Amino acid sequence: MKVIALAKKEAQDILTNRIYIMVVFVQIFIILGAFGLGVGSAVITDPGLLDKFGVTSHLTVGISENLKNSTIANDLSAQKLNVVYFKNMSKADKLLGSELIAVVTVSSSPKQDIVVQSDTSNPFYPIVSEKISDAVNKFKLEKKLQSAGISKEMIQKIENPVILNQINSNEDNIAKLALNTSYFVEIMYGFIVPFVLLLPFFLASNIVTDSIVGEKERKTFEMILMTPISSSMVVIGKILPILSFSLIQSIAWIILLDLLGVPIYNVFVLIFMLIFMGLAFIGIGILISMLVDSTKEANSAITLALMFATFILFMPLFIKMPYLEGILNIIPTVLMVKLSSTPIISWDMMLFFIPTILASTLIFAMAVTYFRHERAIRL
Repeated sequence: MKVIALAKKEAQDILTNRIYIMVVFVQIFIILGAFGLGVGSAVITDPGLLDKFGVTSHLTVGISENLKNSTIANDLSAQKLNVVYFKNMSKADKLLGSELIAVVTVSSSPKQDIVVQSDTSNPFYPIVSEKISDAVNKFKLEKKLQSAGISKEMIQKIENPVILNQINSNEDNIAKLALNTSYFVEIMYGFIVPFVLLLPFFLASNIVTDSIVGEKERKTFEMILMTPISSSMVVIGKILPILSFSLIQSIAWIILLDLLGVPIYNVFVLIFMLIFMGLAFIGIGILISMLVDSTKEANSAITLALMFATFILFMPLFIKMPYLEGILNIIPTVLMVKLSSTPIISWDMMLFFIPTILASTLIFAMAVTYFRHERAIRL
């Protein structure tokens, strides 16, 4: 009963902490912002999505009027770029960077050298550059084939040797993603999903540190230590609400991501994994709170610890080295990416989960042992 009373008091302290409530809402804005960033960057880097959302039609390319109905002009128009013709190309040069994203000029026959000037500061420059390059290459190929005496009908067959018809099958089992592109999937599942799910536990380590150090500063820590229950029960009473609230937040973020079009798979396995990771983060917070006596010192120490943890957890997500695959596979965030992005669970994943369980249990056990040691000294 005393453990429950201690847990209730801790839960009440957390729920009446305005900063904690504010940080919860801040996490929502972080998730929505990260999702928006993922969508925006996916659209900008994907020509098909730019065309789909009508962005390409607002990207204007200036071209000489004598190229009207030419291959290069028709191809740029076919790629849904807004093509504007100029009699005076010096006027087009002046508009480059303001109204025009690129200017294409071709010298007079017979050489017909192509000069492309682009506004490289424009965020859509890579896509427009790719579209113009395709049109220029097609134009050059056509000129070479024409100079070789090949007919227009044969040139069209050479330029379009295969007509590809895509037929989708098993559409009922296709994941309902907000954007079905490789870049969006990579950025969302490869970084944002594990980051979002771990956010509450980063906060948990701060809360447990502030709680214990705050008790020290208020001179009520000794009263808790004198409670006639074991040190393990005291720790459980302190951390149970913190761990519970963190898990509730992570589950809420999973639901929010699903509503946004980022479905999370293997939810129960992920929750089981998050429990152990939560114990590790909370254990780090307890260890730090036992070593310091002021909130200022605690905040500095926990910030450094979380910076180091962030590096260890998230740096492997950006490492592509086959010979390090065995080591990278045991990193918790790498496992979270694999679990959340596919409904299939292999035995390898479960085996790679064992080091996380052992490391988290060890950190938490060390925290309880150190707490027991601190209690013996103070009493």
